[in-house]
Amino acid sequence: MNTEQLSPRYANIDIWQPGDILDAMIDGQLASVAAVREARGAIEQAALAIEARLRNGGRLIYAGAGTSGRLAVQDGAELLPTFSWPKERLLLLLAGGDVAMTQAVEGAEDDVDRAEALIAEHGVAAADVLIGVAASGTTPFTLACLRAARARGALTVGIANNPDTPLLTDAEHPIYLATGPEPIAGSTRMNAGTAQRITLNLLSTLIMIRLGRVYRGMMVEVQACNAKLAKRRERMVAHLTGQHGAVVSEALDRADGSVKLAVLLLQGYDLAEAELALTKVGGRLGDAIDHLAKQTADHSDDDEHRSTRAHAPR
Repeated sequence: MNTEQLSPRYANIDIWQPGDILDAMIDGQLASVAAVREARGAIEQAALAIEARLRNGGRLIYAGAGTSGRLAVQDGAELLPTFSWPKERLLLLLAGGDVAMTQAVEGAEDDVDRAEALIAEHGVAAADVLIGVAASGTTPFTLACLRAARARGALTVGIANNPDTPLLTDAEHPIYLATGPEPIAGSTRMNAGTAQRITLNLLSTLIMIRLGRVYRGMMVEVQACNAKLAKRRERMVAHLTGQHGAVVSEALDRADGSVKLAVLLLQGYDLAEAELALTKVGGRLGDAIDHLAKQTADHSDDDEHRSTRAHAPR
């Protein structure tokens, strides 16, 4: 496998000057970015397929082991505070469990039985999406998760750094990242890990944008879990409405902290119709604004028509 090969270029890296070592590793990181760009089409197609499943209430599931698994879990976990992705619609399957986030768990990545049991225990079904990540493309735990999920009808995405490996051939949406040999042979936390991290970030962010959790470049679903984010939330509402100070704070209070609802309230709509509009358009703020504006215009036309009829000569 490419990720396990010893590259002649880096064969004597341990005796190079520190600056030369850093230059070589930086070059490797840039090559990782290039590998992701080569996979752009596959990432886009995977994101669109995932979006379709998630619009129907499915769960987003990440599966992996070791470095790849930790990167996958981190990407999934960040969706909760950043985009307010529902916790009940996120499943993080890391070989070895939570303890494996900070230390190696012996034999965990080879535990096929545990992988299959997790898929069954969590009732993975056709509405769900599973993203399996493994630099080698052959990790037994990750591969077993992906195969078991696909057998239950879930959409499967495989991300790997070696071509024609089972994780790619068995996934409905394979994403191959051609990062090649590592500066330190087999240390996939470097080039392969960087490419995986970028890919996961791009994939999940594009999905969240498509699902309406971003509006005009802002995280309009952000959870205000600290003072900094509470201020950010106020700035977003102020920017989107042109209102400031107590008016914004009051709208956010009425909207129970929802930026989207606060924006609609400050545009003159009541809470019930704002909530209904967002529900109708799948939570997309821009579409909700258009929907309510059209609804208001239609009502105005109806009122004018009735008024004209009432004053028409008989």
